[in-house]
Amino acid sequence: MFKGRRYLVAEDNQINRIILTEMLTERGATLEQAQNGKEAVELFAESEPQRFDAVLMDAMMPVMDGYEATRAIRKLPRPDAQTTPIVALTANAYADDVKKALDSGMNAHVGKPFKIADLAKALDELQRDDDR
Repeated sequence: MFKGRRYLVAEDNQINRIILTEMLTERGATLEQAQNGKEAVELFAESEPQRFDAVLMDAMMPVMDGYEATRAIRKLPRPDAQTTPIVALTANAYADDVKKALDSGMNAHVGKPFKIADLAKALDELQRDDDR
């Protein structure tokens, strides 16, 4: 599922970033990391189109939160800004939080702490939706 995939990870907590990096790289994924939403938007904007298979976005970050960052990515003048899946990774897991994530332009919501199987399932469902 993760082998050969490239993800942009936006996570301000260093420990969470390390854990996520280990979980995904040991399964064959390549990651680029941002420590806040502003960095994530900049990395996405400066990358070549279709560079990322998905963006894994923490919702609560300094400088620019994940919701703002998602809206900013979706407004970028390039086709993959609308189609690259963005997955919320957040401890905020109430129905209102899921709705807020989806309303901001995110495609899925995975609650923290998460299991790698939960993330894999969300990404797999997004890929299947994209294949239709």
